[in-house]
Amino acid sequence: MITDIFQLRPLYGEVDQMGYVYHANYVIYCHKARNELLRKFGIDEVVLENNDIILPVISFNINYKKPAHFDELISIKTSISEMPHTRFNFEFDIRNEQNTLLIKAESTVVFADKQSRRPKRIPEFIKNKLNSEFRSLEHY
Repeated sequence: MITDIFQLRPLYGEVDQMGYVYHANYVIYCHKARNELLRKFGIDEVVLENNDIILPVISFNINYKKPAHFDELISIKTSISEMPHTRFNFEFDIRNEQNTLLIKAESTVVFADKQSRRPKRIPEFIKNKLNSEFRSLEHY
């Protein structure tokens, strides 16, 4: 399993009248966390774009447990539990500084050709980068 932690503090404009982070912002937070995990493997959105690859979201499921608040440090743990083929699955746990679980979410994206918008198998250069990480984890 590949995991990464991304932290942020919700901005004032991201909370609602109740003082809670507006529910749709969690999707944005998960997207940022996913991108930061991929960036660590040299697979950021610029690299994907330069290789004519897009990653459209085909599903996003979120389970709200407790709200986050303005300026509260939250940690988003992003996990990849299996090597992707055409679909690429991500899991997210969002916790506050007290380690209270706020959100559990899952997102599935698909590798697609930028021009045709047709799904495609995982590109070899991405497969190689992730494969090496999955293999190194097997030795622990």
